[in-house]
Amino acid sequence: MPRQDIDITVPDLTGKRAVVTGASDGIGLGIALRLAAAGAEVVMPVRNPCKGEGAAARIREQIPDANVSLRALDLSSLASVAELGRTLLDEDRPVHLLVNNAGVMTPPDRRTTADGIELQLGTNHLGHFALVNHLLPLLRAGQARVTSQISVAANRNAINWDDLNWERSYDGMRAYSQSKIAFGLFALELHRRSEAAGWGITSNLSHPGVAPTSLLAARPEVGRAKDTLGVRLIRALSARGILVGTVHTAQLPALYAATSPRAVGGGFYGPSGPGHLGGPPAEQRLYSRLRGTEEARRVWQTSEELTGVRSRA
Repeated sequence: MPRQDIDITVPDLTGKRAVVTGASDGIGLGIALRLAAAGAEVVMPVRNPCKGEGAAARIREQIPDANVSLRALDLSSLASVAELGRTLLDEDRPVHLLVNNAGVMTPPDRRTTADGIELQLGTNHLGHFALVNHLLPLLRAGQARVTSQISVAANRNAINWDDLNWERSYDGMRAYSQSKIAFGLFALELHRRSEAAGWGITSNLSHPGVAPTSLLAARPEVGRAKDTLGVRLIRALSARGILVGTVHTAQLPALYAATSPRAVGGGFYGPSGPGHLGGPPAEQRLYSRLRGTEEARRVWQTSEELTGVRSRA
């Protein structure tokens, strides 16, 4: 049976403002709940307001005095990302924690964002890139820790520089890997730029391992009418405590990276079990595809060009 005793201690976060993307279900909801339980004010930017209200209600059921609130965000629309940026800047309150958790995985057919970008690159990476840059003044004011959720898929394949938008030959898994490699390189470059410019922002990476989340489940918004064979297998293994993790253990690496006094900028945190698929969170060796500083700078510059968003720090 799955281990139920794997957990971490989240320090007191009273007085801290946290923003968690993808908090309306799964790992993101679990992260938001734990941050709220530790005393943080948690902002949950969501695409679906009804789903978001349900998630916030679930948190309040378990934590009656939780300070949680919703904002509108569709990461596949740069206009929506910019609107959230304006909303939070108008609120003029420092952001102390930002967990970039939301994402989509392997649409069966090539899809694009509202801005014409391949959906996974646009949502997983470029939407978060734009969000971070819109919020830089608030992140600086909060001396924030930014944790970006990547994937074991960032340990294979590569950035398809000759066809970033996968217009010539779409491969869902390769496009997913590309989005997570680019996202990881960006997060590490964010930390380097913060250190060089004295922004005071700490940026690190996490990955959840493999767990029965909604990424591979039926998702009409990405053209997936039914659960994949992969997610059905993962659910079966997880229920029996074999190799992979659970939704609970999958949230722990990001929680650790975002809140632990021992987690460092530029660090990478994931499950410590066999194959790093499940188990307690621990620091891990950076994937080879995330070590290139020149490629990271190229990702940052290309992301500025694709989004039209540049640093406001």
